[in-house]
Amino acid sequence: MHKVLVIVPFPVNDEQLALRRAQTQAVRLGPDIAFDFRPVKAAPSNYVSHHDYILADAGIVEAGLRAQEEGYHAVCIDTMSDSGMAGLRSLLDIPVIAPGRASMLTALMFGERFSVLTLWSQWKPLYAKSLNDLGIHHKCASIRALDVRPDNRELLSGKEADVFPLLLEAGRKAIEEDGADVLLLGSTTMHQAHAYLAARLPVPVINPGPLTYKLAELALGLGLTHSRKAYPKPLVPKPELFEAMLAAAAASELRRK
Repeated sequence: MHKVLVIVPFPVNDEQLALRRAQTQAVRLGPDIAFDFRPVKAAPSNYVSHHDYILADAGIVEAGLRAQEEGYHAVCIDTMSDSGMAGLRSLLDIPVIAPGRASMLTALMFGERFSVLTLWSQWKPLYAKSLNDLGIHHKCASIRALDVRPDNRELLSGKEADVFPLLLEAGRKAIEEDGADVLLLGSTTMHQAHAYLAARLPVPVINPGPLTYKLAELALGLGLTHSRKAYPKPLVPKPELFEAMLAAAAASELRRK
């Protein structure tokens, strides 16, 4: 049995963690793979600045840096920002899969140009970073944002009647006006809208979280992991430093509540 650790990029309670875990119901997985979901100890309130990106990287790296010695065979990161992916790849030999780049590259397997549907314009720099890293700006037809402030803990629960039609309208405009032939959900926090959109739009709609689960299963089945040429190990690993920083950060957050 393969065990995969899914790192949730915000501290959440059990009910909120279950909303993230529900993503596994959207994909067919084999009987010999299991997924455990683990929240980070501390995180930025959202991902809208470089300050936030640094905090997100540290929190996600700390949550997964012991995954290999804990017996996990792969790690998935539950954010389209791909935060912490490079850091964990430098520390772990097991596959570390994140949905941002993966979603974009998968889109190009099924179409020529894709659009990102997102809740918030302030997330656009995250997509721009992945497009820059991959050199595929010309393949992105558009980034359509609703300017609905996201809820990273309750996701779209209770907002379906308001948000789903707006996403559908944005998807249609991306196809008809921008020329997209594949659509990406811009956040794993939007996964509850996937079935609604996929049933109503005439192009593939990629659900980023479940995609990473299937990619982890694929990598394990093929015996693949990241390249040490691209992600060299640190000369002096300091896992205890990450753990001390996040323990202090979590204690600080508790004091503020």
